[in-house]
Amino acid sequence: MSNQHTLLLFNLLPVGSNISTWWNFGSMLLTCSIMQTITGFFLAIHYTANINLAFSSVIHITRDVPYGWIMQNLHAIGASMFFICVYIHIARGLYYGSYLNKNVWLSGTTLLFILMATAFFGYVLPWGQMSFWAATVITNLLTAVPYIGTTLTTWLWGGFSINDPTLTRFFALHFILPFAIISMSSIHIMLLHSEGSSNPLGTNSDIDKIPFHPYHSYKDMLMLTILITAMFTIMSFTPNIFNDPENFSKANPLVTPQHIKPEWYFLFAYGILRSIPNKLGGTMALVLSVAILLTAPFTHTSHMRSMMFRPMAQLMFWTFVATFMTITWTATKPVEPPFTMIGQVASLLYFSFFITNPLLGLLENKISISHT
Repeated sequence: MSNQHTLLLFNLLPVGSNISTWWNFGSMLLTCSIMQTITGFFLAIHYTANINLAFSSVIHITRDVPYGWIMQNLHAIGASMFFICVYIHIARGLYYGSYLNKNVWLSGTTLLFILMATAFFGYVLPWGQMSFWAATVITNLLTAVPYIGTTLTTWLWGGFSINDPTLTRFFALHFILPFAIISMSSIHIMLLHSEGSSNPLGTNSDIDKIPFHPYHSYKDMLMLTILITAMFTIMSFTPNIFNDPENFSKANPLVTPQHIKPEWYFLFAYGILRSIPNKLGGTMALVLSVAILLTAPFTHTSHMRSMMFRPMAQLMFWTFVATFMTITWTATKPVEPPFTMIGQVASLLYFSFFITNPLLGLLENKISISHT
């Protein structure tokens, strides 16, 4: 009976007939979220949130716990695959104007903040060299907040330096926040189903809708098969492709790595942070690099929803994508010329996209009116 109800639910969920593969990344993200929650639960059973034992407990999980290496690698690789799908999902929303479903977009951006916080806390838990020093650099940014910065930092650390209480708090937050992610994801999906999906043409799809099953459920299954195959291929042949070599050494406060950097999925924000010499300005730019997504629904000026028929906007969008990748690349390089200059120019271009896109929309509107 339950299977019949499930099929009935899928059949009663009408969606646009022309949505493409780019719309499958939402279900891929849901699968990644479930996989991260399950593997994280089994890892938490064996993990010890103590600065003297954390590094050893990760090694114990990998070497001694039955199938622990699978759980540990799936969780680590799954985080990277999660963010690959997130960034593609966001890019699709920007390109096709999905952000005009305001409630869906705003809930999704809020979800992104929670995801990034959860990933940051999780990156610290192995207590390797890069985990420790990345946490030191990022948490120190709170001291830039006027008046209460030092108090906030001390509260987050649980003392006057990153120590045992810090690791315990980060572990607790990393365990609790996934429940917030599940709740926010549920809200995000419910809002999506109430407002309806967008489509590549950016038109009203009410006149041409088809049942979700079997037309789109099969596409979801295909993309999920590709995702899981990619994850297990990476896990089998290059499990450490996303890991920093420094993190295979236990955290040592007396030895500073030559180049401190976070995980690759934070590098775009980290690159923007370090491109500004002022600490408070850099911290504000780091937060704004994600928060600026919230402005997209309110600054859309074009008469057309999608960029599919806006060649100038397409050029600007792909410039934005190239800029994102450039900032990510420069953040892996030392803070010296020419990388500092490239990072500053790329950061400027990153933020300019959200300013020039509305202006370009107004220009396109005038051109279209003059031709009609």
